Amino acid sequence: MRIYIAAPLTKPDVCVNTKIACEAADKLLAMGHVPFVPHLTLIWHTLSPKDYETWMRWDAEWLAACDAVMRLPGESPGADREVVMAGSLGIPVYYNFADMPAR
Repeated sequence: MRIYIAAPLTKPDVCVNTKIACEAADKLLAMGHVPFVPHLTLIWHTLSPKDYETWMRWDAEWLAACDAVMRLPGESPGADREVVMAGSLGIPVYYNFADMPAR
């Protein structure tokens, strides 16, 4: 399955949060899934900054193409919006790896 990772980006630290998202992606990849890590736009944003809503629209397009969402812990209004969006699209949201079906 294509799995969108919804997780904090800016709080408390963008680099630490990106590392955590990539570690989650590694777990999903090992389970046979194809993870999508929106946090990697950090590099793109550093080179060519975009406003928050532009990134959220970009994320929404990728989320809609995914089969499921993995919501990682932590405060994140953006990730919370992505969970709501997934629900409106009928895309399942998982909160832990044990519930994520292996491929």
